[in-house]
Amino acid sequence: MSTYRLSAPYERPPLQRRASGLALALAVNGALILALLTLGVIPLPDQKPSNATIVDLIPESHSRKAEVAKASPGTDKPVPKPPKIVLPVKPTIAPPPPPTPKTQPWIEMSSADMAAGDIRNLPKASPGQGDSKEVGRGPHGEILYAAEWARHPTNAELGGYLPRNAPAGWGLIACRTAPQNRVEDCIELGQSPAGSHLASAVRQAAWQFRVRPPRKDGKAMIGEWVRIRIDYEQIGG
Repeated sequence: MSTYRLSAPYERPPLQRRASGLALALAVNGALILALLTLGVIPLPDQKPSNATIVDLIPESHSRKAEVAKASPGTDKPVPKPPKIVLPVKPTIAPPPPPTPKTQPWIEMSSADMAAGDIRNLPKASPGQGDSKEVGRGPHGEILYAAEWARHPTNAELGGYLPRNAPAGWGLIACRTAPQNRVEDCIELGQSPAGSHLASAVRQAAWQFRVRPPRKDGKAMIGEWVRIRIDYEQIGG
């Protein structure tokens, strides 16, 4: 039985093997060159115009500095800032103050006014005019002035302190004047008839009396002493 065996490549002659390898390398290089040549020939697809708005986000200060740098290349001097504009304030015009009138160091008077103001023509006041009358001395040497009633006592104020079966007569006391026309610290000075206790009745009723304080040189002297006399003309029995 006959057999057929394929020949292996290494079994070929060396010249034939070299020729086939060279042909394969040339074919590969030719294919690469053809591919590189066809890359620049293929046209790029046409781009459609866009309606999008392009916004420059560069700050104004940067763009202004860039413009200044382009306008004056090679200069490092800073650009001076424009001067600040100050608006004038409307002035307020105030009227000047009125002139102060000059006062004269004297008062102009007519001859009649000068004659009326002459102190030599004023009436002379008698000494002690309007003063309270002195009527004696108290038990300790105090000056006693005549009492001047601010309000006369009533019969009811006096009668409540009269003794039973009191006779007609009078009672005399001395009191120190107090504020609000009152009197205090009263003492008995005398009575008539003797032993009638009329001075005691007057002294006990004196807290109700209203007597003005004595006056001297027109001034009231509270705390000075006054003499008070009550006359009993009719005594009910």
